[in-house]
Amino acid sequence: YVRFHLISPLIQQSAENIILFDTFVNILSHNLGEPAYEADVAQLEYKLVAGEYGLIIRVKGFNHKLPLLFQLIIDYLSDFSFTPAVFEMITEQLKKTYYNILIKPETLAKDVRLLILEHGRWSMIDKYQTLMKGLSIDALSAFVAAFKSQLFVEGLVQGNFTS
Repeated sequence: YVRFHLISPLIQQSAENIILFDTFVNILSHNLGEPAYEADVAQLEYKLVAGEYGLIIRVKGFNHKLPLLFQLIIDYLSDFSFTPAVFEMITEQLKKTYYNILIKPETLAKDVRLLILEHGRWSMIDKYQTLMKGLSIDALSAFVAAFKSQLFVEGLVQGNFTS
């Protein structure tokens, strides 16, 4: 089991940054779909999670091939690229996801409660309104470059690994 948390202070600075981060993680997951398929067949699991303060990379499975899968994810992260069609598809998916959260009373109530309790939190309504105003491809490219330049990394490795 390998878990790395790539933390960046950039994410929580604005609602737009949170949306750009969500878009970035979704595009990265989309880009990894085909190359990581063989790892999935070999019973290796990976998950990319857009955490509140950064990207969480979780990888688990047999230890002798786990570093290869982790290296694949890091390679796609460092050489991040996307097409305008993928960008449009992911932003449309995010609009639907945010809207579905807003129409459910229990998730909306949880969001409002956390907005009251946590200092500096952006509400789902703020995120949805910002997303509906539109994002640009240039803004995403600039955000990804800034995100990669301002990272702090925490990691956990468990299992049959040497130091």
